[in-house]
Amino acid sequence: MKTKKYVEDLRTKSAAELAQELVAAKKELFNLRFQNATNQLDNTARIKEVRKNIARIQTVITQKQKAEQ
Repeated sequence: MKTKKYVEDLRTKSAAELAQELVAAKKELFNLRFQNATNQLDNTARIKEVRKNIARIQTVITQKQKAEQ
């Protein structure tokens, strides 16, 4: 249920906001990978969650681009 709400929130955002959200998610993923490599990461499941969120954001961006055409 939580993911449906997240995707609905993404669909209401503009293209610029989605791009900004994508950059933030990629930075978070980088930081999580860095923490994992240095054995500082407690919740390794967060990496998988962030990767899926990045895919969701990219999917919404692609859907909006196709809708404009």
